[in-house]
Amino acid sequence: MAENKKSKHPERKAADVKNLGSLVLAYMGDAVYEQFIRERVIRSGRFVRADVLHRAGVFYVNAEAQAETIKTMLEELDEEERGVVRRARNHRSATKPKNVDPISYKWATAFEALLGYLYLLGREKRLSELMERAAELVEASE
Repeated sequence: MAENKKSKHPERKAADVKNLGSLVLAYMGDAVYEQFIRERVIRSGRFVRADVLHRAGVFYVNAEAQAETIKTMLEELDEEERGVVRRARNHRSATKPKNVDPISYKWATAFEALLGYLYLLGREKRLSELMERAAELVEASE
């Protein structure tokens, strides 16, 4: 399943990535998804002001949308990916989420952890597929 394509970041060994904590993976995944969505919103050409771009991005990048997305996509994931999601969703967090229920927060963290996992492994094709699918699901819920 490993891709042999050169990535923009150094590939890490699967064992190294698997040893990273779920919140570390989610931290990376949050950044990757945020960049993907910002680029998508800008390329749509529908928005030109920064405040409007921000609001459009928040439509995609929020805990409720991410939670619903990963729950919908769960059956589309392979066993390894579902394991990453399960581990991240079940991780005990020391912090309490603001403005979102704890269950949605856990699912959103699991979504971000999966994206971070794929990114750090250099699986760009699969990462792109999942982010594109996630964006389509959010857009369909408008």
